[in-house]
Parts: sequence; structure tokens; C-alpha cells
Amino acid sequence: MCSIMGFSKKTRSREEILPYFARTRSRGPDMSRIVETPSGYLCFHRLAIMDLSEDGMQPFSLDGDYVVCNGELYGFRSIRRELAGKYTFHSNSDCEILLPMFHEYGLSMFSRLDAEFALIIYDSMTDSLIAARDPIGIRPLFYGYDTDGGIVFASEAKNLVGLCKEICPFPPGHYYAYGKFVRYADLTTVREYLPDDEETICRSIRNKLIAAVDKRLDADAPLGFLLSGGLDSSLVCAISAIVLGKKIRTFAIGMDTDAIDLKYARQAADFIGADHTEFYMTQDEVLESLEEVIALLGTWDITTIRASMGMYLCCKAIHAHTDVRVLLTGEISDELFGYKYTDFAPSDRAFQAEAKKRVDELYMYDVLRADRCISVNSLEARVPFGDLDFVRYVMQVDPARKRNTHGMGKYLLRKAFDQDNILPHAILWREKAAFSDAVGHSMVDDLKAYAETRYTDAEFARLRRKYDYCPPFTKESLLYREIFEKYYPGQASMIADFWMPNRDWEGCRVSDPSARVLANYGASGV
Repeated sequence: MCSIMGFSKKTRSREEILPYFARTRSRGPDMSRIVETPSGYLCFHRLAIMDLSEDGMQPFSLDGDYVVCNGELYGFRSIRRELAGKYTFHSNSDCEILLPMFHEYGLSMFSRLDAEFALIIYDSMTDSLIAARDPIGIRPLFYGYDTDGGIVFASEAKNLVGLCKEICPFPPGHYYAYGKFVRYADLTTVREYLPDDEETICRSIRNKLIAAVDKRLDADAPLGFLLSGGLDSSLVCAISAIVLGKKIRTFAIGMDTDAIDLKYARQAADFIGADHTEFYMTQDEVLESLEEVIALLGTWDITTIRASMGMYLCCKAIHAHTDVRVLLTGEISDELFGYKYTDFAPSDRAFQAEAKKRVDELYMYDVLRADRCISVNSLEARVPFGDLDFVRYVMQVDPARKRNTHGMGKYLLRKAFDQDNILPHAILWREKAAFSDAVGHSMVDDLKAYAETRYTDAEFARLRRKYDYCPPFTKESLLYREIFEKYYPGQASMIADFWMPNRDWEGCRVSDPSARVLANYGASGV
């Protein structure tokens, strides 16, 4: 991960902007630089992943233009070869291709990128900033307006607190240029479903996921893998071990009292021959870390905060005890293939609409969680299930085939690898458990019990009325909101809503986001 900021005007001096930029130093602890443009600033904190030498340091410049990018540009070497005849490259960094692409293709460059990125370009011809974000929003970017009306871009909302009155998430799949936001990519709007039969679909899912993992193994810094023991992370690890042809390093975490998934993670790791490390967290560690986690996340959402506790503490331990700098994770499979609650979708159309909503909003929930928990510990996240080709294909699969009609969620994904023998059958066909539950049911129970001690019923009824936007509906949600407001006052609208099952569906009218409250949870949490 890296951290970027861009100021379109010099309302403040370099010394005045430094404290705001310094808030995300952990995203890029290796080296920092601020470049003045004629009208503003570009700022960069580097976490060295590609070309570890100083040659890979940003901003890159070309004919008066500058660029800062937090991203990984897959397939950059082929683009570089195409451009090498006209441009001279001085590093082995993937991001050095961006300005030559801008000079060659202009604003159409963004739709040519196979990448997860957030970037800011200083365009010297117009003395203005251009910004863009990948189609899913895997890399974070926010914006706001300074007191003189100049636009400011930043990797995280915390960079803009106290600087901008209103902080807004930069919309995924958009670029900003010359005063306007323009959508350049839409992965989730499907006008016609693929005619492929089940065999073809499963073969395509298999091949595309392998390709997605393969391209994310390209790094000059040490790789590691988060392994929960569930289907998604286990597949990523198993594929990676085969592609790399060597022992990989896997990491798992659970509560010290009732960790559910550690035994499954160990089973998967043993099967693929991984160098596996287990971490344990205690009730005290969870409660002591709660405020810190909400501050680093920039959210008040119950599900996101619960699921972040284990990931944050796991990544903190990885950073403290290993040299790993890049982590592959299993996020984004649920949004594509379905959650436990989507078993209750009343129709194919409703299932597809829910998948679209979940993928479109990923940047506010699971993707936000993974980015902040990993980057605050000076690590980089890579998400194979978020591969653009993979997402585009799965979204185009007929929802009638994706729905749970086999008594097992994610049937197509499981069947796609059923004949490969890369995972134990018991892992490949295991019921899904939500991550916030899988680290141990006691963790969520501890958080809820702690919130109960913070407020009487009368205090809860009074304090929740302070919030017109997405008002808290439990003592736990009130606790999270009050901590959020301490660090991001008045910025609650950065998050669209509480992540909850679709309450319009029969079977999903629940008051807690945990899958444990659903009637179909079954054997997921054992």
C-alpha cells in the first residue's frame, strides 16, 4: 500500500499540509515526498513493492506532468513494451507507465488498465488535477473541498478531517477531470446473460480465478496469505502454492477460547504444504483495540467493525513478527456468488440485483475493511476475486445458475475445482461461516456485552436520537457511532447504510447482521 494526496490550490503552505498527510504514514513508511506544482501539491508515502530501489519512488514526471498512484497495474510489462519505442523508462515500477499512457491515450487510459488503483495526475497543459479510481474501489480514495473551493484528494478520509467540511468517497470506476466526475467502467450492469452451460461456466470460473491469482503473485517484496479455513481464502492459497511451485506462508487468527476456523485453516494449510502460523486473540485485546480499529476504519457499520477485529490483530502480528509485505486475501467471493442470506432471494432477478448492489458498495464495506486493517500495518492487500475479468464474467452468469439450488452456496465455484484435488473435500464443500463469527462466537458476544455495560436503556434511547442519519438501533451500534463521531465528526454519510441482509425478503427480517441469526445457518459455525 501507499498513500497519496493532491491539492489543486496552494491555500496552505507545505508545512501546513504536512500534518494531514502524515496521518497515513503507515500506508507508506519507506519514503515520503511532496512535489509542488504551479498551483498545488502532490504527496506520496511509499511502501516499496515493485522495484524496491529509489528509482521506483513517486511522483513520476514526464514533460511537466506528474503522477502519484497507490496501485498494482497487472500486465504492465506488455504495455511498457508497446510504449518503449517512444518513451524512456527509468525504473522497473509498474506505475511508471501511467504518464506515457496519459500522453498516448488521454482520459481513455483508465479503461485500458487491468488494475486496482487510485491515482492523481497533475496535467501541466491545463494546470489542473486529474484523479481516478479502479472499477471496484479496491484502492481507497476520498475528496473534499478546501476553504477556497480547491479540490483535495486523499487516500483516506482521516487525511481530510479538519481540512474539508464534507468528506466524500471517490466513486469507483470514475475519473475526475476538468471539474467533472465521469464513469469509465461499469462491471455490474448486465444487459444479457451468458448462454454458457454449467460445464463451460465452471471451466471459465476455474481458469479466470487461476489467472487472477497468478497475476497477483508478481511482487519484489515477500508474499503472505490470509487463510481463514473457508472456501475462498483456501482456494487462493491452494492455487498460489501450485502456481509458485513452492511452500507459501499462511496466517490465521482466532479467539483463544472458541476459535471455529483455526482447525479448518490448519487442515487446508497441511494439505497444501504451507508454512502456517496461527495467532490467538483475547477478549481484552479485542476490547482494548476497538476504538483504534474504528478510528483506522472510518466507519460505524456493525458488520465491518466486527469483521475487522480479527483481521487487524492478525495483520498487526504479521507485521511485528515477519518480513511479509504483500497479503493475498479471499474477499469479494460472497458478493459475487452469494451470502447465506441470499438463499432467501425470492427470484433470480432479486438475486442479481442484490449481487449488483453488494459489488457496487464493496468499497464501503469488505474492501474498506481489508484495505484499512492491512495498510495500517504497512502491508499491501491483493484480492484475486476482485479481478476485473473475473468479476465481469461472474456477473454475466445467469443468476438462476448462481442461486443455491443444490443445498450448498457457491456451488459453481466449488464445482469448478472439484476435480483438481487442490483442497480436502471437507474444505471445498464446507458450509460458509461469517468471518466475524468464525474467529469465535465469543468475540461478537463480548462486543455486544461490553456495549450493554456502557449505556442504560434510558441513555440508549436518548443518545440514539442525536443521529438523524442511519440512527443506531442497538447499544452496540450506538457505541460504534459515538467512537466514529469522535474521529470523523459529521461525516457519517461516507457510509450508505448498515450492512444487513435484505430486510424485504422473507427470512431476512433480522435485527443483527450476523449470519448466525438466520434460519439457514445450519452447520456453518461448527
